[in-house]
Amino acid sequence: MTNSNPGARVLVTGGTGYLAGWVIAGLLQHGYRVRTTVRSLDKAQQVRDAVSEQTGERAAGTIEFAAADLLGDDGWGEAVAGADYVLHTASPMPFGSGVDLITTAREGTRRVLGAAARARVKRAVLTSSGVTADTGDPDTPATETTWTAPSGTPARAYPDSKILAERDAWDLAAATGLELTAVLPTFMQGPVLGTSNRPGTVEIIRRLLEGKIPAVPNIGWNIVDVRDIAELHILAMTNPAAAGQRFLGSGSFLWYRQVARILREKLPDEASKVPTRTMPDIVVKLLARRNPQLAMLRPELGRTRLVDSGKARTQLGWHPRPTEQTITDTATALSAESRQG
Repeated sequence: MTNSNPGARVLVTGGTGYLAGWVIAGLLQHGYRVRTTVRSLDKAQQVRDAVSEQTGERAAGTIEFAAADLLGDDGWGEAVAGADYVLHTASPMPFGSGVDLITTAREGTRRVLGAAARARVKRAVLTSSGVTADTGDPDTPATETTWTAPSGTPARAYPDSKILAERDAWDLAAATGLELTAVLPTFMQGPVLGTSNRPGTVEIIRRLLEGKIPAVPNIGWNIVDVRDIAELHILAMTNPAAAGQRFLGSGSFLWYRQVARILREKLPDEASKVPTRTMPDIVVKLLARRNPQLAMLRPELGRTRLVDSGKARTQLGWHPRPTEQTITDTATALSAESRQG
């Protein structure tokens, strides 16, 4: 893919994030000028160092920075000033963030997209989630025409934050005339740029490699590569067909035990501690009473989720890599990081 708008400036929110790093790297590689937001400008070098792993120091050195927080009004006007496009990837993550997930996601989305609308950017792309298009039926694939209802339960605060924030985004776009596109990734895996902000999603593979769990629960995911989702954002940013559309980004559905088996077969040295047993559902349910991660995953026990990402493939020419490659690349990167640490 080549840049059809050379020299265009793109604002990427949440520059220290897992996805944001790959988005920034991809934009630079395609010839865009990039500005990103961080809560503190002290994080600027961290972002440059991470992105330079893919782009080299010279390109990473061109990144512009703006200080802005999802829960504050200050800085957003300056952040969007002169931007042609806005990619809103920033969103609070569950567990350990210490923030109200729903409030932060919704207020942040309104602030970012409101500023984008006032600045009259050409298009904004929102990072939503595959959970916003769940059909609730294991035999019916999720498509972009499905809109999930929020659960309203504390254990599902993170999914609800994505559901409600996307609804807010479309309401704001309708009210202001902002041209909006939403990308709905499923469970992202893949190498992490930098080492200081390891995302919670890749912890499932790290814990397998380190033998931190004695058996794998009967849970599965639609796994997709973070690098492919970054590319999907860039495709959605400029393709005329993407205006006003949602795009699911998903790879294959794999059970936790299948992920473990791939690791043992493809990386036998690194995966010597990966468990071979499956944890009984009753054990997961008992542990979920005290473990918030398992409490959020409990509804997924034994459940297959089907996702149809054909729209992104046919309309945008998106071609995700094989899920098995994503898993092995993630594990290889984590193993290398562990040896260096």
